[in-house]
Amino acid sequence: MLMKIIRTILGKIILFFDYLFAPKGTKRSPEAQTQVDKQTENLILYHFEACPFCVKVRRHIKKLSLKIEMRDVLKNETYKTELVVGGGEMQAPCLRISHQDGKVEWMYESSDINAYLDQKFSKI
Repeated sequence: MLMKIIRTILGKIILFFDYLFAPKGTKRSPEAQTQVDKQTENLILYHFEACPFCVKVRRHIKKLSLKIEMRDVLKNETYKTELVVGGGEMQAPCLRISHQDGKVEWMYESSDINAYLDQKFSKI
C-alpha cells in the first residue's frame, strides 16, 4: 500500500516536470514532415503514463516531431493483451514496428527505442 502511494506521488511529480520542461519539436518543411508522418504510420508505442522510461521515449518522440500512436497499457486491457501476446512481456516502453514485408518487431528498452528513432528520423 505504501509503495503504491509513493509510486503515485512520484509519477505525478514526473508528469509535472515533463509538462513543465517539454522539449521543442524538430522543425521541418511541410513536405519533409509529411514524409516523416507517413513513415511513422507503422509505429505504435505501448507505454505507462507515469513510467520514467516511457516519459523518456515520449519526450524523444516529441523532440523529433513524430506522430506515433500511443497505447497506455494500464488504461486499456486490449492494449495490455496486445503487448503481452505480441511482444511476449508486460514491460514498457515497447515500440511495435510493422515492416513492409508484414513482419512485426517489438522493441523494448527506452535507450534502444530512442536510438532507433534517431537513426531513422533525425536526419530528415
